[in-house]
Amino acid sequence: MDARDLFLEQHALMHSAAVGGNKMSSAERTFAGLTDAQMRVRPREDLNSVAWLMWHISRAEDIMVNTILSGRAQVVDDGWMKKLGITRRDFGIGMNSAEVTDLSGQIELGALREYRDAVGLRTREIVSGLKADGWDGVISPESVQRAATDGAFGARTEALSKAFPGRPRSAVLNGIALFHSAGHMGEAVTVRAAGGFGTGI
Repeated sequence: MDARDLFLEQHALMHSAAVGGNKMSSAERTFAGLTDAQMRVRPREDLNSVAWLMWHISRAEDIMVNTILSGRAQVVDDGWMKKLGITRRDFGIGMNSAEVTDLSGQIELGALREYRDAVGLRTREIVSGLKADGWDGVISPESVQRAATDGAFGARTEALSKAFPGRPRSAVLNGIALFHSAGHMGEAVTVRAAGGFGTGI
């Protein structure tokens, strides 16, 4: 097993069975079987909704893998903004509580699940085509500026524009598409438990 195969195996855990073929993935256990109300609810003021978490990790993966790592258009630009029913192009970092609640109530949940799958499939397409040296190198300032100009960083544009240039490409790919998603799925377990609709574990 090489680095690409290992990534794809771990990535399948972060997405639905439609993306990675794993019916027992972390994503299936976290996001499946919930009603719309359960997806949108924030059981406590200090918790995000499951819908917001799904949107957040999807947008982060879309932005980082496509705009920053691959220099190509994001999946969201394939008509998904209209389908999702929202106008934000960032990934939610720095949003206040009222904004989280608003997005949780407005976003089209069916489209959100489809968008999440589309992002995962695009990532797998890109990684499957990487040659050995595709993991090498660092994030360029130009790619980060392109994302910033596109509105990807929202309220944290200045800070993130300085934070990402120079980071290893492999670390950003693994960090965003794997570890970031896994961390927020853990957060979703807390939301589910606090909401009284099971942990999904």
